[in-house]
Amino acid sequence: MNAVATSSFRPSRTAAVFTCILAALAGLMFGLDIGVISGASQFIQKDFQVSDHVIEWIVSAMMLGAAVGALGASWMSARLGRKRSLILGATLFVAGSLLCGGAWSPQTLIVARFVLGLAIGIATFTAPLYLAEVAPEKIRGAMISLYQLMITIGILVAFLSDTAFSYSGNWRWMLGIIAIPGALFLLSLFLLPDSPRWLMMRGRTRQAEDVLHRLRGDRALVTREMADIAEQLKTPQRGWHLFQQNVNFRRSVGLGVLLQLMQQFTGMNVVMYYAPRIFQNLGYDIHAQLWFTAIVGLTNVLATFIAIGLVDKLGRKPILYIGFAVMAVGLGIVGSMMHLGIATHAQQLFTVAMLLIFIVGFAMSAGPLIWTLCSEVQPLKGRDFGIGCSTFTNWIANMIVGATFLSLLNGIGNAATFWLYGGLNLVFIVLTFWLIPETKGVTLEQIERNLMSGLPLREIGKQASPVAAGAGFNTKKVSRESAIS
Repeated sequence: MNAVATSSFRPSRTAAVFTCILAALAGLMFGLDIGVISGASQFIQKDFQVSDHVIEWIVSAMMLGAAVGALGASWMSARLGRKRSLILGATLFVAGSLLCGGAWSPQTLIVARFVLGLAIGIATFTAPLYLAEVAPEKIRGAMISLYQLMITIGILVAFLSDTAFSYSGNWRWMLGIIAIPGALFLLSLFLLPDSPRWLMMRGRTRQAEDVLHRLRGDRALVTREMADIAEQLKTPQRGWHLFQQNVNFRRSVGLGVLLQLMQQFTGMNVVMYYAPRIFQNLGYDIHAQLWFTAIVGLTNVLATFIAIGLVDKLGRKPILYIGFAVMAVGLGIVGSMMHLGIATHAQQLFTVAMLLIFIVGFAMSAGPLIWTLCSEVQPLKGRDFGIGCSTFTNWIANMIVGATFLSLLNGIGNAATFWLYGGLNLVFIVLTFWLIPETKGVTLEQIERNLMSGLPLREIGKQASPVAAGAGFNTKKVSRESAIS
């Protein structure tokens, strides 16, 4: 590359990174919304004098809204564009946050949380899609990982904010203050360009070229990328048709749904939404509860770096084995300590340590890797449909977890509830062995050929044989394991 091209590429690379960072802030909004309700729920319950069941609805209304938002996000991102969809999501986020802060009844708060959920559902579908389409190839993985990291940072910031406001007990400020970063995010979105891929989908080739030139700088790179996008657009998304016609695609959709169920029923979001209640049951006062909750958020952030550093070295399945085992042991010990009784400060600290070990197990494994696998196992023609199904499942399962935890505590007791989730993590080890493929170092095209040739799901990450490679969209009879999935 000559000197002129090099000098033009550097500021363009900076512009691309800046654009990606702004888009990744959608993850921060997501994390803030997840974390903020945790510290506020006890004060809301006291102020409105409501039951645990109502608190479960206030918590889980966000997940219901997110499921609805995720369903509509695919249509919106295609019709309105990625940028405008993010602007709509940010607007709903600010409106929902302000309504939460000013809620005059539990019913109003449930509606406000549902609006927040709509915003998060739109953002969780659109932001990673936008990032993948604007990030330069060499830093695409890092930028998408940044989005995941922003989620954990948002949760931590929300926990710290809740802790600060706990001394006054003002839950309205806890919920309403996230409108400020939401408004800043909304304003920053107007600085973003439209996605070049979306522009080409709408026939606006010249504008797509201008955007790519601002983001890449080098004419040769722009020409090559535009050719790649044009080639990809020749393969239209026909997910619903493929789902009806092809048993192998139904297997990959089923696998994506299963992966999300596994992620949610690890019990991680139980801790995210109800950490202060858990620490209350361990004998801590309100301020200690929230400080420990902040430590949970910090542990979640730091442990995410383990997955980022190891996923392409150890592979997906080994990390999942380790993560599920660590989570099972952590929750099993927490349940046992609650069953035996926690009488001393040392026993309290040991139980907290085991809960943090559980957090590490999730953040290094199922947290980020489930999303990676969900995107890898879907064939190109049905990728949007497959990822849409798994994302919808994520939010519905998330809602079920949030809407049942306090009922489980009140129904079967603290110890049995944690043993239940610990036991599920043991089941997930078996499911990982039986059904989950190892996709490290395998191209998406190879995974698709293996899937469509009818190989068992756990083997679709293997190098395809010449016969399998030529099988294409073969719908021959699959194995018993494949049929089950």
